[in-house]
Amino acid sequence: MSDIYFTSAPNQKETYHVGDQVEVFCDHEDKEGNRTRDWLTGTVVQVDPKLIAVQFEENVYLTDGWMVPDHVLWCPKISSKVRLLQRKKKKSHSRSK
Repeated sequence: MSDIYFTSAPNQKETYHVGDQVEVFCDHEDKEGNRTRDWLTGTVVQVDPKLIAVQFEENVYLTDGWMVPDHVLWCPKISSKVRLLQRKKKKSHSRSK
């Protein structure tokens, strides 16, 4: 077996971890069953050195139109079309007396 040599140390700090909620800009079915291209929330199910696998509850489609049967899209980690879930801040309600 050949040795592996690194030109620099591997990045130990990962942006994504299994179980993270992320948003992916992709083709999918909306709540009415219409196909749309927008941000969709999914869960990271695998992290590789260059790619992450994101699983969705909704039907998702590849760029060329094919539906992904297992609802899992593989995305480059550095893609601008993948981001950690942006949680909405709840407005605090103050009571006046």
